[in-house]
Amino acid sequence: MKSQSLTELAQEHLAKAHAGSAGRSAITVHGRHDYVLRQTLVALVGGEALAPHDSPQEATLQVLSGRVRLETGEESWEGGPGDLLIIPPQRHDLLALEDSAVLLSVGTGSNT
Repeated sequence: MKSQSLTELAQEHLAKAHAGSAGRSAITVHGRHDYVLRQTLVALVGGEALAPHDSPQEATLQVLSGRVRLETGEESWEGGPGDLLIIPPQRHDLLALEDSAVLLSVGTGSNT
């Protein structure tokens, strides 16, 4: 069994986000495209956003550090450390209200 610290990984990727021109950094921590579950750590510098995009089949966002806002255009939800946001099944975006790291868990619906 492999074990890793999400806290250390979040700090590492926040540093990469600050060093990069896009203000973000991400790494898949579990799964691949052929897995039923894929988990990705995403780090965003405060004020940066993931532009509006379509929703995956089923997904959650666990806030590891910082504060984020998830918006659909009609509704929005804010989360801080320890909060779990259920990603709605419609187009949405994500804004880092401050330097933030989140764990995105996506169910692909298929393991083939």
